[in-house]
Parts: sequence; structure tokens; C-alpha cells
Amino acid sequence: MKLEDVKTIGALGGGVMGGGIAQVFALAGYNVVIRDINDEATEAARHALCEGKWGIKRAVERGKVNFDDAIAAMARVSFTTRAEDLANCDIIIEAIPEKLELKQQVFAELDGIVKPEAIFASNTSGFCIQDVAKDVSADRKAKFVGMHFSNPVPTMRMCEVIYTPESTEENVQTVRQLGEAAGKAVSMVKDTPGTYGFLLNRIFGAAAREARLIAEQGIASKEDIDKAMITGRNWPSAFFGSRGGIGKEW
Repeated sequence: MKLEDVKTIGALGGGVMGGGIAQVFALAGYNVVIRDINDEATEAARHALCEGKWGIKRAVERGKVNFDDAIAAMARVSFTTRAEDLANCDIIIEAIPEKLELKQQVFAELDGIVKPEAIFASNTSGFCIQDVAKDVSADRKAKFVGMHFSNPVPTMRMCEVIYTPESTEENVQTVRQLGEAAGKAVSMVKDTPGTYGFLLNRIFGAAAREARLIAEQGIASKEDIDKAMITGRNWPSAFFGSRGGIGKEW
């Protein structure tokens, strides 16, 4: 599938990540179908998309999106609890809980429902994409990639596109171009079985482990480690939650 063939995107899961993914693509001009598990979840997704901290209304108030574009984007988003309503989507982007077996089960179900030419993408934080795609058909494996966004999706520009040995070049490039069309800076990453985290999480995880070791050895306090990274490397939150950081230790 080529980029010009992509008209409708299915967002599997309407939570913080799925809703954010839906929002950026709706603002980029794509029709989006958000599927979640029940009516309560879809209503929560609808409210977050419009009224949430990173939603479209707040984007208008901050001057990031003009009012007419916001109204048009909201009109391009629909909500459903039925897997069948994703059947004609051109790409499915999964953003359900980070449980490998659940992702495998859902993709296996959709493989028999969604049109065969559609691309499947997982927003997993780091599961091997070949593992996530384990139970889909061989034809679908050629159209299966990772598409990992950073939270909050509407404001963070990062997108990692993860390709497998089965992924065709055309589909990989289409997903890369799609991320760029949504305003993201796309990094291409080779799927690596036996590891977790792709680029961002692996590199940050390695740095976080070293920071924790420095603190445990008494070389510097957690506050001074964070201070050094915030002021010396311009990291906004560093590792231990200093200055309104991530709120938990890594």
C-alpha cells in the first residue's frame, strides 16, 4: 500500500495513547475510527479527544490549532465497539494495554476481519514486533510493523517505525511517510528479538540504570543527578522526579 492509498485509520484502543494517535491523524486530514471495548470506554475517549488536557479544545486555546481545523478534525473521528467497523480501514494502529498475549489475540481476530491489503501497526513500547504478529497470516506479516509514539502523542514529535524481516519495503516506507504526514520525526528501527524498548526506551533505560547505580553508590544524591541532567543535558525531568519530573523512580 502507498501513502496516497491511506484514507482511513483504525485506532485500536481509545485511551491516552490511542486517543492521541487518533487526534494527530484526524488533524492531519485522515478519517479515524476509534474502537474500544465498551460504550463507557468510547465515551471516555470522545471526551478526552475534545476536552482532555492534550485534546483538541486545549490545542485551540493554546493557539496550536485553529478553530475551523479543530471542528473538521472532530468530524473525521468516529467511535465504535465493533471490530467489524474496522474492516475497511487502510491501516490499523494498536494502542491497547502492554500485554503480549492480548495484542496477539486482538491482531489474530482482526486479521480475519480487516481487508487483506491493510497495514497492521503496533504502538507497543518495546515488544518484538515479530512476536506481536505471531498469529496473523503470512500475507499480513508482510504488512506488519511497529509504530511507537511518545506520550503525550499530540505534543511529542517522536515516532519509531519498527520493521521486521517479513515487512515489505513499500509498506514500511508508507508507514514512515504517514508518521511524517502527521508531523512526527520518524526513526527507523530494525526489529530485534530478545530485547525490549527499540531506541528511546533502550537508551533511556541504560542511562536510568547508570543513574540509579550512581545514587546507590553514594556518588551523588538523586536530586543532584537530576539537576545535572536537567541543566547539563536539557532533559526536562531526568530520572528521579525532580522539578516536576516523571513522578516515579526508574
